[in-house]
Amino acid sequence: MAGEKDYVYSALDILKMLPHRFPFLLVDRVDSIERPNTDTKVGRKIRAVKNVTINEPFFPGHFPHRPVMPGVLQIEAMAQVAALACVDLDGPKMDVAIAGVDGARFRRPVVPGDTLEISAEVIKDRSSMLVLKCEARVRGQVACEAELIAKMFPLEAH
Repeated sequence: MAGEKDYVYSALDILKMLPHRFPFLLVDRVDSIERPNTDTKVGRKIRAVKNVTINEPFFPGHFPHRPVMPGVLQIEAMAQVAALACVDLDGPKMDVAIAGVDGARFRRPVVPGDTLEISAEVIKDRSSMLVLKCEARVRGQVACEAELIAKMFPLEAH
């Protein structure tokens, strides 16, 4: 249908939910979110996209002869997607911080022109501590995967 959006959150929505800004905002769009109607966040799933362009500020130094997205930034992109799974656009303002990274694996290089398709699922909910299984794919191939431990806390009004 004309005018019907095929995403859940646009870049402008994401700016309202995450504190990150250029050059550190690493999520372009959220395609889907599942939020089971339960007392916990377990089972929440999200799928989002990061378009990787040659204009990324890290490519000139990593590496000039063969540009590759740093693994730590792939983890950060997954963490930002994980945070979006934990907060609600219309809910209380929360901040989410990485408290741990377990089992991180890098399976293929991420290069200019790739689209990272990032998914995250809440697998444990212990009040303000959440564990999320995260994965980033490029054209169906796993590029990066990890379990992230996230700490949530109310965002204080300034």
